[in-house]
Amino acid sequence: MKLSLLSAGLFAYFVSLVSATALTYKIGANEKACFFAAPEKKGAKIAFYFAVQSGGSFDINYEVTGPGDKVILDGEKERQGDFVFTANELGEYKFCFNNEMSTYSEKFVDFEIAVEDEVRAQLPSKQGSTPEQTSALEESIYKVSGQLSTIARNQKYFRTRENRNFSTVRSTEGRIVNFSLIQCSMMVCMGALQVFVVRFFFQGARKGYV
Repeated sequence: MKLSLLSAGLFAYFVSLVSATALTYKIGANEKACFFAAPEKKGAKIAFYFAVQSGGSFDINYEVTGPGDKVILDGEKERQGDFVFTANELGEYKFCFNNEMSTYSEKFVDFEIAVEDEVRAQLPSKQGSTPEQTSALEESIYKVSGQLSTIARNQKYFRTRENRNFSTVRSTEGRIVNFSLIQCSMMVCMGALQVFVVRFFFQGARKGYV
């Protein structure tokens, strides 16, 4: 039993060689920011995820280019994206965010770039175990790995929704405060205007009697 657990742990650890970069970046108005990833061999899987957390209409332009400036992915005014593609060529892959459409709004973007070589390790077989048992254990580990990826993706989604909802609540609160201040100012002005009009009528009436 201990050997099986140890084997499963080692297998889960070496099941794939992944190098990932997860960042939150503030993109200013009229700014273009680019990030780079370089797979070590052909056929590597590159995962690209991004989500606009705050700023403007929560949208941004993006572009992914490969070696030779070949466009792989692009989009305009997107709020978030989750993509996986195969690196068929060696070289630098460029991931760019473009906020040149905004004249004054800066934006916070969460993004992750992961390069996966998909190297599968061989699970050590225990004496007395059959290939069918080993294969079943491998499939269980891959299933758990897939479920963990789904959970991580859902967590990113809920985090993005929470940040956007919080930004909406904060914006609504600011508008309510501004509207209340304007309403109070208008009431004060209306009161002062009424006093001025009443005084004007009374002063005119006194001059008429004189």
